[in-house]
Amino acid sequence: MGWLEGQAAIVTGAASGIGRAVAERFVAEGARVVVVDRAEAALATLRASLGAMCETVVGDASLPDTNARAVAAAIDRFGRLDTVVSNVGVFDWHKRLDRLSADDCVAAHDEVFAVNVRSHLLMAREARPYLKETHGSIVMTCSTASFRGGGGGALYTASKFAVRGLVYQLAHEWAPDIRVNAVAPGGTVTGLSGIDSLGSADRRLADDERLVAAVGTATPLGFAAEPEDHAGAYVLLASTGNSRGMTGTIIVSDGGLLARI
Repeated sequence: MGWLEGQAAIVTGAASGIGRAVAERFVAEGARVVVVDRAEAALATLRASLGAMCETVVGDASLPDTNARAVAAAIDRFGRLDTVVSNVGVFDWHKRLDRLSADDCVAAHDEVFAVNVRSHLLMAREARPYLKETHGSIVMTCSTASFRGGGGGALYTASKFAVRGLVYQLAHEWAPDIRVNAVAPGGTVTGLSGIDSLGSADRRLADDERLVAAVGTATPLGFAAEPEDHAGAYVLLASTGNSRGMTGTIIVSDGGLLARI
C-alpha cells in the first residue's frame, strides 16, 4: 500500500511541471486524482496515462466556476475529498517595478495576483466543507521567493509572500479540522509561463537555457531541480499517517539555496 491509499485529491496546474509530477506520484501512492488545468490536450494525455484513477477538469483555477467544478468532480466521481494541491502560478520574469508604467503595473498586478493568490483562496474556500468531513489537508505551492527577494520581480515576490501568509492564516483558522501546509520549490525546470499583460505569456522557464544554467550554478547542490524532485514533499504533507502533526508547515525544496543567506 502507498502513503495515500484510498485518498481522493485535486491537483491544479496539473497539465505539466510540478502539478503533473505530483498527480502522477499521488496515483503511484494509491490516490485518485482530479486534475485541473487550462491546457485541455495535455490533460487528456495525462488522463490516458493515469486511467481510471484520474478525472479531468478543464478551466482557469483563478475563477470560481473552475474550482467549484473540480470539487464537484471529486465528490461525484470518488465520493470524498482528502487533499487539495493548489499549484497554479505565473512568473513576472524579474520585471523591475521602476520599468513598469502605472497602467502596466495595475494590469500585471491583477493578473499575477489572480493566478498566484486568488486561485488558492477560491480552491480552499470551495473545498473546505469536504476536507472538514475527512479531516483532510491543503498543500499549496510557495517558492523560495516566499522568503526572500531576488527570486522574481516585485509582483511575483509579493504574490508568493502572500501565499505564505495564506498558509499560516488558514492553518490557524481551520485547525483542528483541516491541515494547511505548503512546499516551496527553488528554481525548477518547468513550463512556468509569463503573463499576458506584460507580453510574456508565451515565454517558458524550461526554454531559457541560460536561466536554467544560472539556477544550477547558484544552487548549493549544483543542479536546477526537475518537477519530480519535489513530488515526495507533497506526498508527505498529504499523508495523515506521516504528517499528522504538521500544519502551517512549509517544506523548502530548493537544493540549499536559502541556506546560503
